[in-house]
Amino acid sequence: MQRFTDLKVWQRSHELVLETYRLTGELPAEERFGLVSQLRRASISVPANIAEGSKRRSKNDFARFLNIAEASLAETEYLFVLCRDLSYLKPNTVLQQLKEISEITRMLYVLRAKVEKGD
Repeated sequence: MQRFTDLKVWQRSHELVLETYRLTGELPAEERFGLVSQLRRASISVPANIAEGSKRRSKNDFARFLNIAEASLAETEYLFVLCRDLSYLKPNTVLQQLKEISEITRMLYVLRAKVEKGD
């Protein structure tokens, strides 16, 4: 298995985390321990689970961690929708994040399916 940092899906999800940190810095101060914290943790979980899973001994373990990353990505998606609906972030800003999340979701699915097949 290649290093996790060489995986395009890890690179894209890491960039998503960096952008999430930038965007959550714009949220109201009263959300620092609520929405900001939750959104940051959910987004961090994606590349973190890819990294951790890549070092597991079995393909089933790696696939399980990729599935956890998929779930965290879905949580991240919802939290960005919530930020938009609460008017904390501009709709166009959120739309860009949602497009990137959609692409990362597809990439994770393809990688998980490949790992499960044992390719």
